Amino acid sequence: MLGPMRHAIALVAICLTAAAFVAGGEGSMAEDAAGTQTAQAALSPVPRVENCLSPADMREEVGERRVIEPIAAIRAARTVIPRAEIQRASLCRNEDGLVYMLTALRRDGHFVHVIVDARTGKVAGQY
Repeated sequence: MLGPMRHAIALVAICLTAAAFVAGGEGSMAEDAAGTQTAQAALSPVPRVENCLSPADMREEVGERRVIEPIAAIRAARTVIPRAEIQRASLCRNEDGLVYMLTALRRDGHFVHVIVDARTGKVAGQY
């Protein structure tokens, strides 16, 4: 009785594997994802961010008018991602000085990171 049951389970496993191959399988999805990431990396290099300031240090930088206010950075980010919901804004150091790192959630469910120059308020990049 176990023999026919094992054969049936093996047959189902083979059919599911064949169906996955016909549909494209996991291998092609992984290749597509790798290709997409490579294309995105080639389009906009990600600036290296050293470390982010504490909320108190961020308030001090804004208070001393060395950087723009976070709301101005959010407005600048919305020019490149207009309908996304901003989840987080951090003031961080990179090789060029201070930048705002904004994390936004797009309507399609993907997160986007936008980098805004903290002195000028111009979008420096996104990934």
